[in-house]
Amino acid sequence: MRVVSGDAKSLMTLAQTPCAQVLLRVRGLTVRYAGEASHPALSEIDFDIRPGEIVGILGESGSGKSTVALSILGMLPASADITGSMFFEDKDLLRLDEPGWTGIRGARIAMIFQEPGLALSPVMRVGDQIAEVLRAHRREKKEFRQQVEAMLEEVGLREAERIYKAYPHQLSGGELHRVTIAQALACRPGLVIADEPTRSLDVTRQAEILEVLRESNRKFGCALIFITHSPGLLADFAERVMVMYAGRIVEEGPISRVFRRPLHPYTKGLLQLVPSSLQSPSRAGRHHLLSIPGSLCESDYLSPGCIFASRCYARTEVCQSEPPKEVAPEENRRVSCFNYGK
Repeated sequence: MRVVSGDAKSLMTLAQTPCAQVLLRVRGLTVRYAGEASHPALSEIDFDIRPGEIVGILGESGSGKSTVALSILGMLPASADITGSMFFEDKDLLRLDEPGWTGIRGARIAMIFQEPGLALSPVMRVGDQIAEVLRAHRREKKEFRQQVEAMLEEVGLREAERIYKAYPHQLSGGELHRVTIAQALACRPGLVIADEPTRSLDVTRQAEILEVLRESNRKFGCALIFITHSPGLLADFAERVMVMYAGRIVEEGPISRVFRRPLHPYTKGLLQLVPSSLQSPSRAGRHHLLSIPGSLCESDYLSPGCIFASRCYARTEVCQSEPPKEVAPEENRRVSCFNYGK
């Protein structure tokens, strides 16, 4: 990962901006992969995460959700050029060296990956893998087994002794997901990023894992970024949602208001399977559903207009000639669409 310095004056201004009630502040985040594409993987991303809140990032595969997560953790590949600024607590993340990142990953910012079977070593007992996280970030030299077993019980694994001794292949899918949550929470981080953590689970297990995450958020006070392509998982879980398309945030707002009255045509398409109880009364009785035709292609990136125009049912002539600016049509909401702010 190569960090390209932004304007020094603007970075200093951001650093001096009062950050009370802001845990993570991201401004102008742009990521390009050298030699792979002419367009950025992320383009001018801005957002804040407050202590203890649950924020969803919603979008199709390839929208840039996981790139946001890897940027926050400093885990982008060497071919990535990253510009903008990211401040976590009192630290300028984009100016950290590798020892600085090592002190933050797992301790203050943790991640729950999509596939726990790949995130865990197959040749170590799962309890020892959680204990390794504690040893890496705590100076005291002691046996951590009791703490690990207590953490396993916190995430709903009542047979903590058996789980501690088990290898990953000896556990069920639901147990493995809970183990990775315990590993992420071991050092009581301020921010946990969950990247599609329920993707391989059935509906019942998904609900159980969401409840574990919700309870962990309540008990430990950690902020949670929940990445998903499924609106239904966020409906009764997140407080706020950021909708991403082609490396951009196209809409953001409180989850209840966005789901009841989505503003961006892309958001409306994503919500086509959301139960009518979450929609506004004026829409609840309608049975026709929106869809998103086509798919994102290279020509969309090269277009001078809105990158979503070729797939949008509400496009007009201006949509194809210039990109829309972000506007705030309501308090605590923002959207990038020509249908607003005219």
